[in-house]
Amino acid sequence: MEYNYIKSLHLIFIITWFAGLFYIVRLFVYQIEADEKPSPEREILLAQYKIMTYRLWFIITWPSAVLATIFALWLLYLMPGWLLMPWMQVKLVFVVLLLAYHLKCHQIYSQLQNDQFKYSSNFMRLWNEGATIILFSVVFLVILKNAFNWIYGVIGIILFSVLIMLGFKFYKRIRERK
Repeated sequence: MEYNYIKSLHLIFIITWFAGLFYIVRLFVYQIEADEKPSPEREILLAQYKIMTYRLWFIITWPSAVLATIFALWLLYLMPGWLLMPWMQVKLVFVVLLLAYHLKCHQIYSQLQNDQFKYSSNFMRLWNEGATIILFSVVFLVILKNAFNWIYGVIGIILFSVLIMLGFKFYKRIRERK
């Protein structure tokens, strides 16, 4: 019974963590584009986006990441045999990638809070897809587990990534025409 409660909490905080990651990068896009606006619109928007990103990052995203991790470790404590399963080992590789993605978002957050604009809004739109690829990969691994054919899985992730890139290029062309 304890397992189901811990698993439920883990899943809830995974969902809120991803929601935070998806939205924070969207706010980065808006913040970068606001920096290109004329004064006083620029200052007003940047001040508002700094408040919004601060609240999202430290009230939702970071706490969700920490709690999702705590409940994940608790689940592994309850079910240590999972660590021997190939699907879990691959999942943990994606979790490490997710943590690296999160830390890079934190670095970008800090730069933008200090008015350091090192990336374009187009880069941020593309960067936002990193979390999507990780999410798809982890969900398919967890649901399909040992029934998952690794060759088809790798091909699927590559095709999914190519589709995202094509969609991004198509969207960029539409934006440039406006």
